[in-house]
Amino acid sequence: MTCTDIEQPTVRERHHPSDTTDAEWAILEPLLPKPACTRPTGGRPEKHPRRNVVDAIRYVNDNGVKWRSVPVDYGIPWRTVFGFFQRWRASGDLARIHAELHEQVRVHDGLNPRTVAVILDSQSVKGAETVGNGSRGFDGHKMINGRKRHLLVDMRGMPLTVMVGVASPHDSVPARDLLFHLRLTHPEVTVVWADSAYGGTLIDWARSFLGLTLKTVPRRKDQDGFAVLAKRWRVERAISWIMRARRNVRDYERLISHSEAHLTWTTITLMARRLTRPPPPPRTTPHLAEPAKAVGKPTPIRIRMQPQAIRLTPTALC
Repeated sequence: MTCTDIEQPTVRERHHPSDTTDAEWAILEPLLPKPACTRPTGGRPEKHPRRNVVDAIRYVNDNGVKWRSVPVDYGIPWRTVFGFFQRWRASGDLARIHAELHEQVRVHDGLNPRTVAVILDSQSVKGAETVGNGSRGFDGHKMINGRKRHLLVDMRGMPLTVMVGVASPHDSVPARDLLFHLRLTHPEVTVVWADSAYGGTLIDWARSFLGLTLKTVPRRKDQDGFAVLAKRWRVERAISWIMRARRNVRDYERLISHSEAHLTWTTITLMARRLTRPPPPPRTTPHLAEPAKAVGKPTPIRIRMQPQAIRLTPTALC
């Protein structure tokens, strides 16, 4: 409902690959926040169709163009498109849409709507000249000057939470904030898989203060160069999915929150398209990187419904 007192423009022809299909729009439209004019506080009626706004945001995200380069065939000024992008991020509606779509995808695939195990990894990307010195750093391991993305995905590779920060700190340092946020938003999660960079004192900290079991997947002893490892290949695949959007190839955003918003829009597009397709068939054989499971009765999974108490002490987040 747009409650506009002016005639709505005709639906534009959708010829960009990033445009929403009718099936995708049927999924996204109910999740969008209500227009201001329908709320008790009131507001100005919206002039432009929301589907055109969403298509314009997805165009910028998928093609990596500047906001001023939004095509004129959308019929919306670029400042209006950026305004919707910024308001939906600041109000928390973008995070809510992402969370609801994630549950829908899991139900669509025949899984529990909430996952109990996640996989953690990071990715360093170069920062453009628009990224200020105060929000960028140098990753000495990857030799990259820019920002680092920390990604949490479920066991199917669907992104659950993303956090962006400077690239200089060790992975275990910002991982504390990310795991703390994970405990608050997803209290049902019990196990976190990660690489050896997240080991050490972080394992004891996560178990003591958050009640999380952090398990590391080390490199193989005979590994020479890159190799697909168990559990970790799922988050690596998720990183390749978000890199298909050209806006995510480098970090162009002045604000870290805008970088996280672009990553969220990428995953929202990914999940909306997943919901319009039939669910994938169950895998009959394990992945090559996964160890074969023993034949017999499957091990039951215990789901903790009530979150454990969290100690909010100054030393907990040091």
